[in-house]
Amino acid sequence: MTDIETSRRADGSSRDDIRGAVDGDLRADVSFLGSLLGRVLRESGSDDLYRDVEAVRAAVIAAYEGAGGSSLDDAQRIVDGLDQDRAEQVARAFTCYFHLSNLAEEHHRVRVLRRRGSAQRTASDSVSDTLRQLVDEVGADEASKRLSDLRFHPVLTAHPTEARRRAVASTIRRISDLMDERDRLQNDIAAAEAERRLLEEVDTLWRTSPLRTTRPTPLDEVRTAMSVFDQTLFEIVPQVYRLLDDRLLGDRAGREPAVAPAFLRLGSWIGGDRDGNPHVTADVTRQAADIAAEHILLGLHRAASRVGATLTLDEADTPADAALVALAEAQRTLDPALASSIGVRSPHETHRRVLLFVAARIEATRRDGDPLRYDAPEQLLADLRTVQQSLRAAGAHRAANGELQGLVWQVETFGFHLAELEVRQHSQVHRTALAELRAGGETSEMTEEVLAVFRTIKDLQVRYGVRAASRYIVSFTQSSADLANVHELAAFALGSAEDAPVLDVIPLFETFADLEASTRILEEALATEVVQRRLAETGRRLEVMLGYSDSSKDVGPVSATFALYDAQARIADWAAANDITLTLFHGRGGALGRGGGPANEAVLAQPPHSVDGRFKITEQGEVIIAQYGNQAIGARHLEQMAAATLLASSPSNEAENAQAAARFAEVVRTMDAASRAAFFGLVKADGFASWFAAVTPMEEVGLLALGSRPARRGLSVESLEDLRAIPWVFAWTQARINLAGWYGLGSALAAVGDVELLRDAYASWPLFRTMIKNVELSLAKTDGHIAREYLGLAERDDLAGAVLDEMALTREWVLKVSEHSEVLDGRPVLSRSVRLRSPYVDALSLLQLRSLRSIRQAGGGDPADADHRLLLLTVNGIAAGLQNTG
Repeated sequence: MTDIETSRRADGSSRDDIRGAVDGDLRADVSFLGSLLGRVLRESGSDDLYRDVEAVRAAVIAAYEGAGGSSLDDAQRIVDGLDQDRAEQVARAFTCYFHLSNLAEEHHRVRVLRRRGSAQRTASDSVSDTLRQLVDEVGADEASKRLSDLRFHPVLTAHPTEARRRAVASTIRRISDLMDERDRLQNDIAAAEAERRLLEEVDTLWRTSPLRTTRPTPLDEVRTAMSVFDQTLFEIVPQVYRLLDDRLLGDRAGREPAVAPAFLRLGSWIGGDRDGNPHVTADVTRQAADIAAEHILLGLHRAASRVGATLTLDEADTPADAALVALAEAQRTLDPALASSIGVRSPHETHRRVLLFVAARIEATRRDGDPLRYDAPEQLLADLRTVQQSLRAAGAHRAANGELQGLVWQVETFGFHLAELEVRQHSQVHRTALAELRAGGETSEMTEEVLAVFRTIKDLQVRYGVRAASRYIVSFTQSSADLANVHELAAFALGSAEDAPVLDVIPLFETFADLEASTRILEEALATEVVQRRLAETGRRLEVMLGYSDSSKDVGPVSATFALYDAQARIADWAAANDITLTLFHGRGGALGRGGGPANEAVLAQPPHSVDGRFKITEQGEVIIAQYGNQAIGARHLEQMAAATLLASSPSNEAENAQAAARFAEVVRTMDAASRAAFFGLVKADGFASWFAAVTPMEEVGLLALGSRPARRGLSVESLEDLRAIPWVFAWTQARINLAGWYGLGSALAAVGDVELLRDAYASWPLFRTMIKNVELSLAKTDGHIAREYLGLAERDDLAGAVLDEMALTREWVLKVSEHSEVLDGRPVLSRSVRLRSPYVDALSLLQLRSLRSIRQAGGGDPADADHRLLLLTVNGIAAGLQNTG
């Protein structure tokens, strides 16, 4: 597949014009990888396959550009004329192309980051620049205190949004590594070898089935997350801290003790989130924690061994202080043979001997009952700091503050557990279990499983420390009793409240009604003895989680945005009035309909006092790979999020949000009422649920082995209430409608009607501006022509018309408010990327429509038949092309 031919858009711009503005290196990479794929297609499927792919490609480009009167009907006829095997091959070819294009864009993003360095950064991009701004606003002492209290807490979740198989992802990573190597090559022979190896990997990508044959287990999901930790997170965390330290200390960096705090804490729901997932059991939770601990202990052992091996500092020049001598003697007492063995290799290098013994103890910590094992990470930190202090006392400041400090940061960040494993369960499950237990008699299997979870949490806390597993999230919290129930169940499980595990029970407010009731529920919970006791133990720290997905599905994206902002503001005010240090946990998804979009911009749009230097957020599915799959991108993401978390609570940012929220309160009321009326007019219409299932591949998406958790909690397609937000968003995305991200906004803006007032809100209110920018991106990934084809799969002109009219109205008003001539005009790089991809996505959409029409005509058909297989292949490809699932 080669670069697309020059053709003319209806607005007069050619695709060459667009391509010409794209960075030449990126264009060259896409062209090179596309040419390799073209060679592979010709080699594996004969020239006929290549010609068919090219015919479809040329037809969709011509239709997209409106060249020579071409239309989608022409492209659809070509697609419909393919036999079934060739249709599948064409779908796979376009999917491979998107994987390679995505890889090229990531590769180029890293290239740009490396070239740019620290230039062109703003305060919201850099922690050190943010700190300088804070010094100006609040003074040096207060700024320093805020830095020391900074906390960014991403939580990895296993929601089924990553459409790629792990085998496909692994091949893509190998191709990416080879592209990095290719950039560094200096001679023709090496370049030829690199191209041969790349062709081999592209051929592997083409020949690897994109569809999973079995649904991954929760432990499969754990291992996938561990691969991200091993490849990027463990290494980049000390790099991010080091970059901050270097900027803060300047020329003194390395000669003085580090001042950058270990501000990252990693959480995980993978193996702990059992809400609606029967495959997550107490045993799975235990194994998930053990796997994570194994990975961090192996990583710490390797790091300690590596740093220890470099501390070849002779005692004559770098004598050990008294504390280090005492530690060395304690080690010798603990295991004389090991100490003697290490000493043979390092007879006059006390610092090296001690640190290598520390490495041996870390390795022993992997084994229960080993007398050498550390009981807690605090013991390890104490030993490392003893080594550091001795080095400083001897004048070896760079050794003390260099790689050894990186190891200290890793222990502070990850402990012995790597990620704080969080348990989540639905409030109704707790109610049912408690009713059984209070009634006495025999308990059900479900209740026994609920009790087993608390025993597992207790065991994990004994094994890895309380930090390893203390957070327990209650889905659909509707009363303070839902929180108290967790403590009562824990007491049942362990025999008494005194023997129960330490628990921070976190309410999750998801629906609109629950968000509205949040402060009342929290006030009631505050009156309970168990909550007061835990607040006393934590220094009055409390965590509250907000769900973005269900509120959006409940009242529409516009009303949900305002409801979430209002709930945060009220909860923050409640916490301040009760002297509580609050952390709000944001359950955002990857897609815009589930709270997605640039996370650092979202942080800066939060209400005053709702962040206060602490931001916790879910990262899931394809978002985990996008944010942490590459070291350079991962480091950039962590720094941006930390900077935004610190900047959000600056007086200037809080004043901007507070003043704007007050000024535009009437605008919000008008928009809320109008958007909700529009949204309800659609989703509450008779027969909407079955129509939604007919015009999107919602039911078929459930056939994909995306994740371990079912797509529904149990009800039929006639009920949207029990449909998870992920397939709700995913299905609309596949249909190129993206309704979950924008529906109702056009009606809301039109109801306000005052363009100048709305432009004022766009310019001066971060929340409003972020919402408009996110909707622009969502609209850019819609396609009215393709959408009409999907909406035509069912005979409901009223509902189809409502969707298309609202789409047009939303686009019209978004452009008025943003003063753009086209969506994404303000983000040219993103705009070009979307526009270049769109016709290729069209090809997959036409193949999907072909299969959907056949499936609908057959009344459903066999999920294992050829039509379903083609549809699922296109689901993978469209997800890759749009870079969005759920």
